[in-house]
Amino acid sequence: MLQHLYTGVLIFIAALAVFTFYGTMKQVNPYGRYARPTDRNTMTARPAWLLFESPQWWSFAVTFWLTAQSPGTPAIVLFALWQSHYLYRGIIYPLRRNEDGKRFPMSGVIFGVLFNGLNGFVNGYAVSHAPHLMTDAWFRDPRFGLGLAIAVAGWLINFQADSILIGLRSDGAPGYRIPRGGAFEYVSAANYFGEIVLWCGWAVMSWTAAGALFAIFTISNLLPRALSHHRWYRENFADYPSTRRALIPWIL
Repeated sequence: MLQHLYTGVLIFIAALAVFTFYGTMKQVNPYGRYARPTDRNTMTARPAWLLFESPQWWSFAVTFWLTAQSPGTPAIVLFALWQSHYLYRGIIYPLRRNEDGKRFPMSGVIFGVLFNGLNGFVNGYAVSHAPHLMTDAWFRDPRFGLGLAIAVAGWLINFQADSILIGLRSDGAPGYRIPRGGAFEYVSAANYFGEIVLWCGWAVMSWTAAGALFAIFTISNLLPRALSHHRWYRENFADYPSTRRALIPWIL
């Protein structure tokens, strides 16, 4: 029963990735710099972030502990890494952001709750049932070490980029500025670049279909928005660095 549900949700997320990429390429989601004062059906931004990110940690945790028979140490390590990340992403990060006066569309909250709940389920199920994660031999597999190194690098890039963006608003001044430092010297969307690297590392480290699909979905969701950010910066700042790419250093 659960195996069939797992497979069905994987197929649904794959279809959602295609829909998300196509839809976001046509029209970027109306939050942040793309929000308009006339937008309706919105809610305060900070509770919105707290609400739609939270399913990633509780859905993963409930699925993992209720369905795992006897999880191996690698599975428990992956569980701890997932929970640690979403403790930051789902609670600490929204509280760090300066969200005074900002709004978030309810449609984005609903979509986020749906996707994050389903994604937490499939990744929690995959990690708790993958045979290669049941024995300590996986720690000696090159895929675990390589994936962990990639994931840590991505998390550090993402965290630094978040801190740079938050620092731009530390004086309380309104409006947007050109972010500088870290990976922002190479790409306009350094935070998205770090997040994509992180989940590509997770896909290698966990070596599950759910992990690979999450990396693909992350790219399908963030690539169009990164391209929009890049165009927006170039249109609004005459002195925007010409050598920066949108998402991938020196390439895209």
